[in-house]
Amino acid sequence: MALRNKKDGLLTRKDHNYFVPFVIIVTALVALWLLFLSHSSVLNWARAGLEVRTQERRMERYRQEIQEMDAEIDALTHNRDSLEKFAREQYRFAVPGDDVYLMP
Repeated sequence: MALRNKKDGLLTRKDHNYFVPFVIIVTALVALWLLFLSHSSVLNWARAGLEVRTQERRMERYRQEIQEMDAEIDALTHNRDSLEKFAREQYRFAVPGDDVYLMP
């Protein structure tokens, strides 16, 4: 194995012993940069993944609310008794002769 240096063109063991730690340090610095400091770091990636999961749960909750509202709208448009009950509860409608008690 021929190693080169500046004088005679061959690297000595001493030169080689300095090169390995240099490569390790540079590799560690690049890894730290990629993991924590760059725009597309692992931390940003993890935050984005967490945000995506949060938004998906929120979307699922809204889908369920929409289904419940659709069922309520369907009941109000097709069932006169449920519409009357809704009007009495929400808007305090009363049939003539009813006693109405308002609760705070």
